[in-house]
Parts: sequence; C-alpha cells; structure tokens
Amino acid sequence: MTSRQAGTARDIGHRRPGPAHRRAGSLGRVTFRPEAIQGHGQQRAGGVIDYRLARMGVVAEFRKGRLARHEVCDAHPELKRAAVSASEPTEMECPICEEDNIVLVTYAFGDRLPASGRCITKKGEVAKLSKGRRRLAVYVVEVCPSCSWNHLAKSFALGTG
Repeated sequence: MTSRQAGTARDIGHRRPGPAHRRAGSLGRVTFRPEAIQGHGQQRAGGVIDYRLARMGVVAEFRKGRLARHEVCDAHPELKRAAVSASEPTEMECPICEEDNIVLVTYAFGDRLPASGRCITKKGEVAKLSKGRRRLAVYVVEVCPSCSWNHLAKSFALGTG
C-alpha cells in the first residue's frame, strides 16, 4: 500500500484492502473503530495521529509529475457533499489546484454509531458524542471543494469506553 492509498479519505468506510494491497506482516482487515487508534490493551484515549508527512510525500510526488491529477483529486461524492455542507473552513490553500482553500470534514466512528460513521456537522458535536463511556475514533479529512483533493489530516480516539 502506498502512502497515497494509506492516507486517502475515500478509504474511510469505502474500501478494504485485498490480498494484493497487503504488505508482508500487515494485519489484513482494516477497521476504523476506536480500538484501531488506541492500540492493544490501552485503557485511555490515545494521542493524535498526524498524517502531514504522508501528505507532503503525495504533494511532492504530484509536483514531480509522478502522480497525475486524477490520482490525487479523487474525493468520493459523499465526501465532496460533506465538504460543501458540513465542513470547517481553513485559510490553507489547496496544494494541488492552488485556486481554493481546503476545508476540514470530520467523521466519528464508534459504539452506537452507524457502521459507515457519522459526519460531524456542528462544533461541539464530537464532545457530546464522547461523553460518558462512549468510545470514538475521529478522523479529520482535508478536502478541496474545487478540485476534489482529499487527504486524511489526523485521527484520534476519544472516550474511556
């Protein structure tokens, strides 16, 4: 699996790597549940996993001409809809088209949420969802509404479940 494949937002709940995509020693099935971020045997919420290095690698490969625009600007239609209607604006310019600012789309996965996760639409919604003993895995995806660039920006676990 390349760094681009590991960091694409469309991987969240839409594709599972088959045998051809696995490296030797990898764990097979990918999950986005809270335990995937927390690690084995960990009782408290884990730290934030930042994907900036993977992002920088993808952008560098695009700028060198090793990746085509259609390979990096491939946001799923649902992600594009969320980018328009349920996102947080930023001041960061899109690294691909350089014509628009990227937006952040947040998804939560966990106990008592749909298997496909829940798109967070309001500030404070993640905190409300994680109250009590509910465990959540939260994924923040950056998306360019203009060219469909998307990349997993960060993930973290919440709750004590």
